[in-house]
Amino acid sequence: MTTLDHKIDFAVVLSVTKANPNGDPLNGNRPRQNYDGFGEMSDVSLKRKIRNRLQDLGESVFVQSNDRKNDTYGSLRERADGNAELNKLMKTKGSSGDEFAAAACREWMDVRSFGQVFAFKAGTKGEGVSVGVRGPVSLHPATSVSPIDITSTQITKSVNSEPGSDRGSDTMGMKHRVDFGVYVCYGSINTQLAEKTGFTLEDAEKIKESLRTLFANDVSSARPDGSMEVNHVYWWEHTSKLGQYSSAKVHRLLQLTTHTDEPRSFADYTVELGELEGLKVEVLEGL
Repeated sequence: MTTLDHKIDFAVVLSVTKANPNGDPLNGNRPRQNYDGFGEMSDVSLKRKIRNRLQDLGESVFVQSNDRKNDTYGSLRERADGNAELNKLMKTKGSSGDEFAAAACREWMDVRSFGQVFAFKAGTKGEGVSVGVRGPVSLHPATSVSPIDITSTQITKSVNSEPGSDRGSDTMGMKHRVDFGVYVCYGSINTQLAEKTGFTLEDAEKIKESLRTLFANDVSSARPDGSMEVNHVYWWEHTSKLGQYSSAKVHRLLQLTTHTDEPRSFADYTVELGELEGLKVEVLEGL
C-alpha cells in the first residue's frame, strides 16, 4: 500500500426530506440551525456516519457506537487493552508515545484518518497513557444552502410504560424534522499528516466510497429510509503534497443557488462548478 503523496479536497452535496439530520441535545433535539436560519450538521455526526460505513466495508474502527459495535468491548479502554501490541506498550514504563500512536494507526482506520486522543488512567494492570494523534482527514460542518423550515410534532403513547391500574399520561414527547433542505459539506486530506499516520491511497478511496454511500444503513425514526440522500461527491486530487491551490479556493469552485424562495426538491437548485488550471475533479453520484 502506498502512503498518500498528494493533497485531496472534496465536497459532498446532500439533501434532507422530512428528517432530522442532526439533532441538537441542548435544544430538545431539534435539527441544528444557526442564527440566520440555515441548517447545520456537525462534523462529529458526519464522522460517525463515515465510521459506520467503514465498518460495513470491513475496516477495523476504534470509536464504535454501542449499537453498531462488532466486538465485545464496552469501552475504548477495553478495546485498546484488547490489542496485544498496545497492551504491551501501556504496561511498559517509559514506552514511547510515538510507538503507541503508530501501533494504533496500523490497527484502526478511523485513527489514522481522523486522529484520536488516547487518555487512559493508570490502573492495577498497567500504566496510564496520554497520546494524541492528528489525522489527515478534516471535515467542515455541513451547512444548508437555504434557510430551513422545521416542523415540530407532539407524539403520544397508547400503552403504559410502567405497570399499574391507572393509565399514564398520553404525552410522550416531541419530534422535529426538516421539511426539505440541501446541505453542503467540505473537507480535505493533508499529506503531511497522512505520512505520520500511514494513511494510504487505498484509505482515501475507502473514504470516498464512504462519502458516496454516507446514509446506507443509517435508518432511524428520525431519518427514515430515503429521507437522507447524497446527491453528488466532488473529489479534487492535486498533483503535489501541498496542492496547487488552497482548500478555500478549491471549495469555492462549487456554488449552489436556488431560483425559488421555497425550494422543495433538489431540482430547485442550480449547481455551478468552476475550474482551476491544472486541477481535475471527479464527480460521483450518490448511492
